[in-house]
Amino acid sequence: MAVNVVLSEIQRDTLRALCDTFVPSLSVPGDLSDFYARSASDLGVPQAVETALGASVPEDQLAGLRGLLDAIAAQGFADAPPPGREAIVRGFMEAGPEALAGMSAFKGLALMLFYGMPDQAGRNPNWDAIGYPGPVSAPPEAPKPIALVAPTTNEMVLDADVCVVGSGAGGGVIAGTLAGEGKHVVVLEMGGYYNESDFNQLELWAYENLFLGGGLMATEDGSLALMAGSNLGGGTTVNWTNCIRTRDNVREQWEREFGLEGVAGPDYDAHLDAVWERLGVNDDCSDYNGPHQRLQEACEALGYDFVRITRNADRNAYDPDNAGFLSFGDQSGSKQGTLKTYLQDAFEHGAQVVARCRADRIVVEGGRAAGVEATYTDPSGTTARVLVRAPQVVAAGGALETPALLLRSSIGGPAVGDYLRLHPAGGVVGVYDEPQKGWWGAPQTGLSREFADLEDGYGFLVESSAALPGLGAATVPWHGGRIHKDWMAAGPTSAPFVFLIRDRGTGRVGIDDNGNAVWHYAMTDRLDDRHYRRAQAELVRLHAAAGAKQIISYHRTVSHWTEGEDPETFAAALHDAPLDPYDCAKFALHQMGSARMGNDPKTSVADPWGELHDTPGVWIGDASAFPTASGTNPMITVMALARRTAAAMNAAGR
Repeated sequence: MAVNVVLSEIQRDTLRALCDTFVPSLSVPGDLSDFYARSASDLGVPQAVETALGASVPEDQLAGLRGLLDAIAAQGFADAPPPGREAIVRGFMEAGPEALAGMSAFKGLALMLFYGMPDQAGRNPNWDAIGYPGPVSAPPEAPKPIALVAPTTNEMVLDADVCVVGSGAGGGVIAGTLAGEGKHVVVLEMGGYYNESDFNQLELWAYENLFLGGGLMATEDGSLALMAGSNLGGGTTVNWTNCIRTRDNVREQWEREFGLEGVAGPDYDAHLDAVWERLGVNDDCSDYNGPHQRLQEACEALGYDFVRITRNADRNAYDPDNAGFLSFGDQSGSKQGTLKTYLQDAFEHGAQVVARCRADRIVVEGGRAAGVEATYTDPSGTTARVLVRAPQVVAAGGALETPALLLRSSIGGPAVGDYLRLHPAGGVVGVYDEPQKGWWGAPQTGLSREFADLEDGYGFLVESSAALPGLGAATVPWHGGRIHKDWMAAGPTSAPFVFLIRDRGTGRVGIDDNGNAVWHYAMTDRLDDRHYRRAQAELVRLHAAAGAKQIISYHRTVSHWTEGEDPETFAAALHDAPLDPYDCAKFALHQMGSARMGNDPKTSVADPWGELHDTPGVWIGDASAFPTASGTNPMITVMALARRTAAAMNAAGR
């Protein structure tokens, strides 16, 4: 593997020793002796970490990581015995926020690559030991039915009635709906176009090609990892097909407090129903794997609510052996995301689609929308300028990117980027006696709403998670090389329970000097803090009720519970543990609200139908438009609101 020259020889040697401390070679007899003996260096992890740093880390941050390696080397790290190295690592993790952030970056990359990086045959030698099958089938031959438009010179100009920026749950629906009404639509998508023929069921490939930022993004202070789709189809290509209608209390709040006319009544029901039908939502393809069976058993034992999840899955194509890889793109073709529904509709009605095209700014003339300026980048890195001239523009690049586009365009008013909600999520792993087959079946097929309304409509959902060997390894806390390997070796009998809170507190999206999005979010709202802490404790109780033999937290300082100990003592310890950045693995897979709709231009970006208060002809068409957090997996809500906005755009007649 080629290595970017980003480290000195001493720094490189220190990185190698550091990776081999996180993943050491251990002499452990038994069936897994090869697994325990395998070090990070044996798989080329140090070189891969350096390559990743050189490719994705800004120079100022890279300088800090170099300095950290120098400081580690100065402690005699390379010459220290394994216990001494582990002590030095722990010392740096306790040395302050900056050192903890740097050590967490090295640890996370080393573990993700050791457990996620495939060899030339497409397999990782650790997968058998941790109970992960790896790819179960090769990508099928499948034509790409949408013919893309691409520049043939260094500039391309397109004319349209509507330019839609983004092709996910919101942008795809608006494009398909308006094209079906006879509008000429141009869709600009920042990511590439991939389908079944590309989906190789490999985790790291998916992060690199299908996710924003290569799947390695976080809030500015590192407190939450951010994951968002970036491909033709957006999040609907990589999400877990969890279809939940907008909650009644949320609909009523949005209409009452923010003026979203009709959202609480039958008009919005019609949009929900139309989306439901177009996606073919059903519960026939929601088989329970081991983790879901354990969650159901726990809920029944405790008298808690538990329901089967409905999913946008084609019954004829659904294959439970394949469904566990939905996060990496659906090879079976069962997933009915926008790629197979609304975007296909748009193309068949004459829409032009440009992939690998980043919207730089929205063009405004005479105070109203006039089009979009964008940059196309082909796979070789060659760029071209793209100008779409259109009297209506839809910003639907997702709640992490839409505000950045508006800020680069100097439109949207004072609330642009404010009120970002993230549904902060976490998890706890239970280890059981029997194999759980967590990779079999769809990642989420059952959930509990028992705690959804704890206070004023706020609370949390309890679900399960996909089997992700790389991300999972980086999430399981590191308390020493042997302990981490022991926990990973428990993978065959492990069952993750996860939760997401409906956050009342907010964050903000800004831009840096280069116009790139920066995400700020501090979970300081007292209600959110209470709910997050309670959720962690409740997952402990659920695992204990399901008969777990061991429970492993995602917390750096509160590690695990073993059968025979008091689960309430562990639940209380986890409840009270700090939630500071890098102390607890927190995720945000649902981003909302950063260009929200409402009546007041001071506190909202768009009017109750989605059109910007200050710039006629510009509309918000994604989860950015949510006035508050939805409290549920948001895809269906995004789509229903987008269909409502498309109807308003069509009625405007501009």
